[in-house]
Amino acid sequence: MKRFRNTQSVILPALLLFAISVAMIPNAKEPIGVGVKAPKDAEVLFDGSKKMLDEKWTYWEGPRLKASLPIKWKIEQDPAGSGTVMNTNDPAAAGGLYGAADIVTKETFRDFRLHVEFYVSKAGGNSGVYLQNRYEIQIFDGDTTSHGLGAVINESPSPYKLYNGIGKWNAYDIEFRAARFKDGKRTEPAMVTLYLNGKKAHTNQKISQVWGGPNSGIDGGNDGGKGVTDTPGGLKLQAEGHDVLYRNIWIKKMDIKEANTDF
Repeated sequence: MKRFRNTQSVILPALLLFAISVAMIPNAKEPIGVGVKAPKDAEVLFDGSKKMLDEKWTYWEGPRLKASLPIKWKIEQDPAGSGTVMNTNDPAAAGGLYGAADIVTKETFRDFRLHVEFYVSKAGGNSGVYLQNRYEIQIFDGDTTSHGLGAVINESPSPYKLYNGIGKWNAYDIEFRAARFKDGKRTEPAMVTLYLNGKKAHTNQKISQVWGGPNSGIDGGNDGGKGVTDTPGGLKLQAEGHDVLYRNIWIKKMDIKEANTDF
């Protein structure tokens, strides 16, 4: 019995120490990067099928709209994997006519966690991911400026070195907090944290306005883009007449109380 008590006196403190150490381990980050699957509490916005494209997306009815339903973005075989993807090269947007055939989710969002994968087929490929159909995360092969790939357009530098390049899949993982308002006036700007291909590119980047004018997204025509409103918006993907592909798009609604999107 004495030997047992001694063993017990060693094991119990050890177990207690282990339990405390586990409790102190911070929560693991959500999976990020190319190929990650949607968590159970997320909504899949595009699974590669024409059915989901038509069910969850529509053309954005901006001032330059030249396309008509059904959506003309083609569903194609994934050039670097299995399954199917969508191609932004809508005939109505030929020549880079942005806003002519952009697509937007029918559902609108405020705060969220977003995953989008994109593939640039040729040099100079151009598209864009619009948060709330307002704030563009640029996709522009060859552009390393604040208007370039991975930039929160005109608000941040381009993290171009994290880009996988032409003919390879890339992933944006984003946590976004919408602008806050009180009595109809903006009190806090929108904010975003973004990973490109699993590497952190922007942390709590504030977004001051909508860029690109009325053809770019909602509020673009309000006070030169500075007149941001409290209207929720959908996720928009831009057609610019280029072979830029998308796949594996999912979103998780959030309610981010504090001005912090770091994850």
